[in-house]
Amino acid sequence: MERPTHNMSNLFAQLGEASDEAAIARFIESHRPLPGSIRLHEAPFWKPAQSRFLCEALLDDSDWAEVADALNRDLHVHH
Repeated sequence: MERPTHNMSNLFAQLGEASDEAAIARFIESHRPLPGSIRLHEAPFWKPAQSRFLCEALLDDSDWAEVADALNRDLHVHH
């Protein structure tokens, strides 16, 4: 059985954030770069429920893990 795949818009909607492309780009731009020592779910801008969701998505290697990894990369990159 194929695992469902999610995109960045789905992830932001799941997190309760604005999920259109422009809003996602603004969110990432305004919160990056995260220091390398800070893991995605430890970032200070997440609400507790968002942090738990991201942590569980990555630790459980859930179907959200791939897009959460992409968000992690985007937030740690200097542009």
